[in-house]
Amino acid sequence: MTDVLDQPLTDLAWYTLVKSKSAPVERLGIRTWRDLLEHYPRRLEDRTRFPRFPNGATPQPVCLRGVVKKVSGRFVRGRKIVEVILEEGGSTALSCRLTCRWFNQPYIQKVLADGLELIVYGRPKEFKNRIYIDHPEFEVIDAGADDENRIHLDRITPIYPLTEGVKQRALRALMFAAVNALADTSSGTVLPHPAFRLDQRSAYRQIHFPGDEAQWTAAREELALAELVSMQTVVARRRRFTMALEGKVHAASGDLVERFLHLLPYEPTKAQRRAIDDVYRDLASERMMNRLLQGDVGAGKTLVAIASMLHAVEAGFQAVLMVPTQVLAEQHYRNLLTWLAPLKLKVALRTGNKQELSFLELEGRADIVIGTHALLFALDELENVGLVVIDEQHKFGVLQRAKLLQRTPVPDLLVMTATPIPRTLAMTVYGDLDVSVLDEKPSNRRPIITRVRSSEKIPEAALFIQERLAAGRQAYIVYPVIDESENISAKAATVEFARWEKLVAPARCGLLHGRLAPDDRERVMNGFRNGNIQVLICTSVVEVGVDVPNATVMVIENSERFGLAQLHQLRGRIGRGKHQSYCILLSESSDPEAAEKLQVLEQSDNGFEIAEADLRIRGPGDLLGTAQSGLPPLRLANLVTDRRLVDQAKGIAEEITTKDPDLRSPRLARLRRVIEETGKTGTGLAN
Repeated sequence: MTDVLDQPLTDLAWYTLVKSKSAPVERLGIRTWRDLLEHYPRRLEDRTRFPRFPNGATPQPVCLRGVVKKVSGRFVRGRKIVEVILEEGGSTALSCRLTCRWFNQPYIQKVLADGLELIVYGRPKEFKNRIYIDHPEFEVIDAGADDENRIHLDRITPIYPLTEGVKQRALRALMFAAVNALADTSSGTVLPHPAFRLDQRSAYRQIHFPGDEAQWTAAREELALAELVSMQTVVARRRRFTMALEGKVHAASGDLVERFLHLLPYEPTKAQRRAIDDVYRDLASERMMNRLLQGDVGAGKTLVAIASMLHAVEAGFQAVLMVPTQVLAEQHYRNLLTWLAPLKLKVALRTGNKQELSFLELEGRADIVIGTHALLFALDELENVGLVVIDEQHKFGVLQRAKLLQRTPVPDLLVMTATPIPRTLAMTVYGDLDVSVLDEKPSNRRPIITRVRSSEKIPEAALFIQERLAAGRQAYIVYPVIDESENISAKAATVEFARWEKLVAPARCGLLHGRLAPDDRERVMNGFRNGNIQVLICTSVVEVGVDVPNATVMVIENSERFGLAQLHQLRGRIGRGKHQSYCILLSESSDPEAAEKLQVLEQSDNGFEIAEADLRIRGPGDLLGTAQSGLPPLRLANLVTDRRLVDQAKGIAEEITTKDPDLRSPRLARLRRVIEETGKTGTGLAN
């Protein structure tokens, strides 16, 4: 039986009564009553009282109420600027004023007029003895609608995320009707567990229209905990699923691994040894290995991967290494041909663009097959696969991981990531995996000197590069986009290539980006590897795995446009040899947040510290990547700030799945529906 909250809005009697005055919420992706109720406020405003207008800049945004005294528009350098003079307290001599400004939004001049009363929200700043708020949010107070204003004034008022054509007041009025209509529904607790105390009606009312801050906090905690329980239940069920899979022993004596390690010109780190031992224990077990190898850039994950594959090969099985790009696949192929030649092993390459099993004619079966995700669709053509290693696993996603588990017997699985993830995220995103961490770098790795500079310093950066080139080194110049675009204000690799050819002449430059034909890309990369190309102008196509130890300088243009984790990955392409390396982050931005982000890179080369800073600055959304992880979305919960709730949710999920693994109880119907919907969008293991 369908829960009434999951019925379409158009089927509900209360909705038909208010539809003519409601917001077009389908533009927000809202279809059901529950969709509407779970479109939570992004913030609340205390409109029971308003502060006085500030007499200077403030570090935080403020919510103010005033009367429009003048609306004007002017053009500055081709941009239309609308200015509104707002006055508090009527027209007394003591009234304060501030100026609200909107750039390139001429419609503002048509909707605002002298005498209107406004509520505005924004951060005041001071310029030439005047107080400004640029692009404030605003709401017009309709003095002739006192009854309706009770929803919008003299209370703690919700402010919702909007889209084009959806107005704040109309959406708030619809939400008020939706919450009031809950009085006619039966409602249990948010989830049937002692940790939850509020019934659904109270929780939804208090999250949207709380009587005070304590009510909102209580509702927010329970609804956020319910989201986290759903997420952790998916993870717990995945783990149960993989634990029950029929595995096979894929390890022998370990002699082949020791022979390989003795060939190395350096000693593995203690962390690498620990990880190899973890993998060996898993491979020697009849239970399927499902392990994550997490390590910083340059921590030596590839060595652990090779040792893991050699364990499987010695036991008589094939090993498969999957990577996200053809450039990386071909690089791994060349390296393994060299490193494993003394062991007389056969290595093959299989990518979407290279359908042959190898560049070389092979006799018999390959011991190790390297390829891109195209290998997922060719595993049936391979013989006796015992181990699959996935590099940069966050670029694959859980659906592709799940495809591997459909084989019988299931191969052991080792997934690797160079994007360090703090504990709270790791126990959620990778909660179905055992984890090994490489928390030290090889002793031959030198710290990379990183500096943030204005883009005006390109001539100085070019001189520095020329000095490094004269010493026999090479350099990367990285751009955020391939070609110029009217929609993106960023420099482009193809356009800037000619400029750099002049700046570093007579050095030879190469151009590398994702739209090059595979043969052209290979020609450029080979030229850079063998030193015929000294400067590589490129995009982030080099982010993962490209290894040229002689390259010691990286210049990243428009660095503010990259994420922190991506900048750290890019920087990891240098510092791979015996010479000191340098990273120059060029930026055109005056945004304080962008400056804070780049300063993190300047001050630290520790990936775990950088990941924590990334979470602090922009939250967990992109780093979590729920589309890739196949987990239910989080609308209220925050995996960074809600660590206590994450731990609590994990315990509740384990309790639920232990007592009722298939969630058959009618009391768990809502939780099961959430997980089933998640399964349709990509968990692969939800059911």
